[in-house]
Amino acid sequence: MYMKTAASLPASSNMLRLLFYVTAVLHFSTFGSTQVCLGESECALCTVTGPTVITVQGQAHSVQDRCVYTLIKTSSIPDVKVKATFKERRRQDHHFLDSVILSLEGESSGTISLEQGGRVKVDDTEETLTSTEKDFHGVTLFKTEAGVTAKIIETTYSMIVFFDGYTAQIYIKGPTGQAPAVEGLCGNSDGELSNDKLDDDSEDGCETPHTDTTAKPDNCDEMTTHCNLLTQESFTACHDNVATGPYVTACTNTLCHYPAGDGLKCQFLEAYARACSLYTDDNIESWRSNAACSQGPQAYCQDQYCSPDEFCGDKSSGDGTRCHCRAIFASPYRTEDTLGDPAVCDGSSQSITLVGCLLEDKDISYTDLHLYDKTCRAEKDDTTHLVTISFDSSTNPCGTMIKMNSDDEVINKNAVKLETTNKELVDFTCPFVIPDINIDFSVNIKVKSGTSGSPSVAYVTTGIWDYVLTMKAYTDAQRTQEVTGDTKLKLSQRVWFALVANGLNDKVALVIQSCFATHEDSADADQKYYLISDRCPNTDDKTVEVESNGQGTSDFFSFKMFQFFGETRDVYLHCRTNLCIKSKEVCVSNCDQTNRRRRSAKSKLKNHSSTIVTMAWGS
Repeated sequence: MYMKTAASLPASSNMLRLLFYVTAVLHFSTFGSTQVCLGESECALCTVTGPTVITVQGQAHSVQDRCVYTLIKTSSIPDVKVKATFKERRRQDHHFLDSVILSLEGESSGTISLEQGGRVKVDDTEETLTSTEKDFHGVTLFKTEAGVTAKIIETTYSMIVFFDGYTAQIYIKGPTGQAPAVEGLCGNSDGELSNDKLDDDSEDGCETPHTDTTAKPDNCDEMTTHCNLLTQESFTACHDNVATGPYVTACTNTLCHYPAGDGLKCQFLEAYARACSLYTDDNIESWRSNAACSQGPQAYCQDQYCSPDEFCGDKSSGDGTRCHCRAIFASPYRTEDTLGDPAVCDGSSQSITLVGCLLEDKDISYTDLHLYDKTCRAEKDDTTHLVTISFDSSTNPCGTMIKMNSDDEVINKNAVKLETTNKELVDFTCPFVIPDINIDFSVNIKVKSGTSGSPSVAYVTTGIWDYVLTMKAYTDAQRTQEVTGDTKLKLSQRVWFALVANGLNDKVALVIQSCFATHEDSADADQKYYLISDRCPNTDDKTVEVESNGQGTSDFFSFKMFQFFGETRDVYLHCRTNLCIKSKEVCVSNCDQTNRRRRSAKSKLKNHSSTIVTMAWGS
C-alpha cells in the first residue's frame, strides 16, 4: 500500500509517520509485519526530538520553556495521557525533551515515567527492564540498546511509546477509516502551545525566560549542510513515504544555535531513519558512515543516570560521557565562583555541601577532598550527586581552628582541601559554641626544644657550613618585645616571628621553605595547617604576612594566633628552612598571585639539606 507523505496529507487526516529502529520494530509482531504502517490500518505518529515537536500534521513546533506539556491524549484510548517534561542542558535559553510520562486512569491507574539513561519508574518506584517484556498497569514495557518501549494494546486501537532519553515517538494504530483524533502538542496545528501546558505538573517559574551570555556556535552553514544529508541519496528510499522538511527544520533550528556535541548531530538523523524503517525494508544504513554516526541503533548515554539538576553529555576530553550541571541550576554558583552552598552551622554540628558536577567541571574527584584533618573525608550521594562533609565538633573537630573574624567574633575555621595539591578549595566558619571561651581567651607561648635540646635553637652542619638557627616570637612589629613562657597572648593577636642563622657569611641566604602547624609534636603529623608554603604565604589565610624571606641570613613573618578546636594539646609550629647560594640561585620568590606558579618554578633551590625548627603554644 502506498503511503502519502506528511507534506501531502490533509490536516484533517490526523495521520502520523511512524518512527522506529528496525531492531525495535521486530518486537511488534502483534501488528503482523515489520512495516507496521502498511496494510489495512490507520497510522498516527508524533516525534519529539530536542526542543522540537513534529506533529501529526507534519508541522514542527519548538518548546521554549521548562514546563510539562500534554503530548497526546485521544478518545481512541481514553484512559492514557502521554506527557513530556522539558529542561535546559548546556545553555539557559534552550530546552530539550527530558522525560516522557504515561498517566493512566481507569482500573489500571498509575504513572510510568521514561527518563534519561533508560531509567523507568512505575509509581515512583524504579524498575529494572530488559528485552523481556513486563506488564505494569496494563502497559507492556521492555528495554533494548536502542531505548525503552511501552505498548498499550486494546481491542481496536494500540499505542506504542518509544524513548531513548533524547527522542520520543508515540505511534497510534487503528482500523481503516477510524483515524485517531489526537490532541495535545502532537495534534497542535496552529503553533499555540500554551493550551497544552500542565501548570499543576510543572515547576514554579518554568515559564520564566532565561538569557545566556555564552557565545552561540558560528557554524550554521556547516550544520545546515549536515542536516541536509536527510535529503540526499542515503535516504532516497524514505523520501516517498516520510517528508524530510520537519526533520531538517528541527535539526537546523537546534544546531545553528546550540553546541553540536552530546550526540545531537546524529539525533535528528536517527529520528528520521527510525520513521523510514516503518515504510520500507530497504537497507539505508549507509547514512551512518556518511554522517559519521555510530553503527547500529544505540541510545546515547544508556544506563548512565544523572540527578534532576544534571544531564548526560560528552566529556570535554571527548573520551566518553559524564553528568554535567544544567545551565540554569549552575548559573548562581558560576556567577559567584563557588562550588556549593554556604556551610550549615547547627550548634556543634557543621557541614558543607558541594555540587558534584561543578567539581567534575574542574576535574576534581570528591575522593580527594578532606578537611584540615585528613581523616574527615567527603562523601557523595548516589542519587543527587551532591558532595558533603559533615562532622560534630563536640566529638571530632576534624582539625577545626579557633580564630577571630574582623568583628572580633570567635569562630571555628575549617576548609575543604584538595589532597593532591594541598590547596584550600572552600573555607568556612561557624560561630564558636563553647560559652566559656570568648575574645579574652588567652594562650601562653612556650618554647620547645630544637634539635640540640636548647629552646628554639638548632645547631646545623650542612656541607661546608656550620651555623646556629634560632626562632623567636615577638609581640611588636619592631621585634623588641620577645615572647617568653610567661607572656599572655589573646586569641587572634598578631605575633611576629624571626628566624636567624648565625655563623653564615653574606654569600648565603636563609630561605623558609614552609611553616606549618600541627597538634602533634612531630613535623610528620598527617594533619598540617600551612602558614607558608613553597616560600610564600598561604593565600587562603589573609592574616599571614611574610616581610622578608631569602634576602639574607634573617627571615621575618607574622600571623594571628589560633588554636585547633577541641584539642587540649599544644599547637606546634614547624618551619622548614634551607640555604641558598646567592651567586648561583634565585633566593627571593615573587609571591604575587598571578606569577607565583611561574616564578617559584624558576627560582627552585638546589637540593641542600633542610632544617626544621619547632615552637609551640597552648592554653
